[in-house]
Amino acid sequence: MKKTINDIDVFSKVVLLRVDFNVPLKNNCPTDCNRIIEALPTIKFLQEKGAKIVLLSHLGKINHKDQEKTEQDKAKNDMGFVAPKVKEYIGEGFFYCASMDRKIIKEAVNKLKNGEVILLQNTRYEKGEEKNDLELSTFWADLADVYVMDAFGSAHRKHASTYGVPSIMNEQGKPTAIGFLVEKEVQALSKCVVAKEHPYIAILGGVKVSDKIKVIEGLLEKADKILIGGAMAHTFLKAKGSPIGDSKVEEDQLDFAKKFLDIGKNKIVLPIDQVVINNFDNPTDIKYTEDVKIPDGYLGVDIGIKTVELFKKELEGAKIIFWNGPMGVFENEKFAHGTIGICKAITSQKNSFSVIGGGDSAAAAIQFGYKKKFSHISTGGGASLEMIENDGHLPGIDIIEDNEKSENNA
Repeated sequence: MKKTINDIDVFSKVVLLRVDFNVPLKNNCPTDCNRIIEALPTIKFLQEKGAKIVLLSHLGKINHKDQEKTEQDKAKNDMGFVAPKVKEYIGEGFFYCASMDRKIIKEAVNKLKNGEVILLQNTRYEKGEEKNDLELSTFWADLADVYVMDAFGSAHRKHASTYGVPSIMNEQGKPTAIGFLVEKEVQALSKCVVAKEHPYIAILGGVKVSDKIKVIEGLLEKADKILIGGAMAHTFLKAKGSPIGDSKVEEDQLDFAKKFLDIGKNKIVLPIDQVVINNFDNPTDIKYTEDVKIPDGYLGVDIGIKTVELFKKELEGAKIIFWNGPMGVFENEKFAHGTIGICKAITSQKNSFSVIGGGDSAAAAIQFGYKKKFSHISTGGGASLEMIENDGHLPGIDIIEDNEKSENNA
């Protein structure tokens, strides 16, 4: 087990808290604050314990290779758009530092009083963040007495704020720990990494097979069944010889799909019917196929009614369920039936432990009112997949000090 914030004395200490405030924006305002809300228990706990809290988070992507593009990316990914919403949740004692001037940042941190919180500018404004730059990591590490990792959605990245800083602070003898959010994520997802109860059913959807190759390999060993829907199913169906019409397919992944189908022929379950349309941008004809074959001139946008029933039957009696990726273009209510059907099928299993591995499937479950009906909804899509791929290991968590080590050093 890793050290948690319960294991550390943070009174009057500067705590560098890595959070995940990478929230979607519309008209420069957050449209989904779930990641901010999930970080609040750790922030509030540290406040109550008298810590001086420095929040670090990335927001969006910054292209540092082209100066013009860099400025454009910075303009649309300014943490200043998120700061007012964070202030709403935290209230008095919250501050925001927009400056990238290190002298100004140091002065702002030094002014903090016990229980106060300051949010720094987007970590990716710094060119060295994604490169795990030593000089940048050292600057951030020198700001604080304690490091806390509570950004599960970024724990799979070896960046300066997620890996470089705790590495240096470990070397300096400063405490490093995980927050309540990461602790909760690890406990929940560990049940999907080492399944002690069976049947264990995995459901994978979304667009690309290439994004999920490693997790499929891992799940073939861990799960009893893997149900595949969404656009990625078309690559498997084509590999199997089924006509897929104009549906998108990853031609370079067909060999992988064939291999997986061969290895997991008794485990992998594919759609048996689909919802198809004649044009993605302006559909004028919607068909429900009798079987899995898609006619020329049409593309699949959702699993069909028969497939929902098939998947529902496969889920009966499941003890552990892991789901990542929607079953169709759920953003359009006409093509949301499959994704909603999976939500219903999973949550109707009363004796199962159900986990959504972040991403669009999490957004869909929340959108359709199923948030509280799942055992756990992860805040990190890529991180949750990599945790299963890597048998429970993520660099941003592995680098945190172990409880056992801290006891031996005491």
